[in-house]
Amino acid sequence: MSAYDVIVVGGGPAGLSAALMLGRCRRHVLVCDRGEPRNERSAALHGYLTRDGIAPADFRAAAREELVPYGVEFRPVAVKGARKERAGFSVALADGRRERSRYLLLATGVKDHLPEVPGVLECYGRSVFHCPYCDGWECRNKRLAVFGRKAAPLALSLKTWSPHVVLCTHGSQPDREARKRLAANGIGLQTSAVSRVEHVGGRMKSIQFADGATMPCDALFFGTSQHPQDSLAERLGCLFNRKGTVNTGMLCDTNIPGVFVAGDASRDAQFVVVAAAEGIKAAVAINQALQRAELR
Repeated sequence: MSAYDVIVVGGGPAGLSAALMLGRCRRHVLVCDRGEPRNERSAALHGYLTRDGIAPADFRAAAREELVPYGVEFRPVAVKGARKERAGFSVALADGRRERSRYLLLATGVKDHLPEVPGVLECYGRSVFHCPYCDGWECRNKRLAVFGRKAAPLALSLKTWSPHVVLCTHGSQPDREARKRLAANGIGLQTSAVSRVEHVGGRMKSIQFADGATMPCDALFFGTSQHPQDSLAERLGCLFNRKGTVNTGMLCDTNIPGVFVAGDASRDAQFVVVAAAEGIKAAVAINQALQRAELR
């Protein structure tokens, strides 16, 4: 088995940024990526200076190319498990191989819970979105729907991008204060259950409700929950916060010595640029820990 300084689990912005910095620190690094990014269905990522509008797949490909001069190894393989050992970690890969490392960086991200409504999956990434900061500009001034039983705050925030917003609560009734704020800000309310999303090639046309009503709509934002993309952090014994992400310190460290977590799976805001920055922070912290062990 090879002995790495760091094994990075996850090949998104956080994991690749960390690998880049660790490579520049002359560390022996392996990146393992299962190939299921959160933004796989998105046409473009936004809010990343100099890369605004780039396709996520192109972003990842360019990032992997930048790792080559630094000797970082990349493998398109899932990590099935890891266990703490006296001098680091033993990591089991899905291809049957087992590798060792002194540190582990988990950058496995999260997975969104899409509304279980016919038509939503086909529209996801084209006209169904979860983040107005990522896709609100492209939907400016359009007819927007917000899906979620507790999504009134999301509906209110979307007024920044469009005057045409309707909250669809899928059978539930918002409390009195929420209804007052929605009405005061010109946001429509539809409490009937959503039966399906009508679309053409993933482009929304309308929403059909269980009571027979139909509402024209150009795009839908949902405010449902999410879960970690991978259970490795939980199996290693990492503590989680109320959001359901790993509880990390300022240096992306966890309660398990030698285990760091960066990106959407950690406590910070979920943006590509933030994930990349977290990866750098984690890499510096890991390198400094390695330095403390190496220097007198």
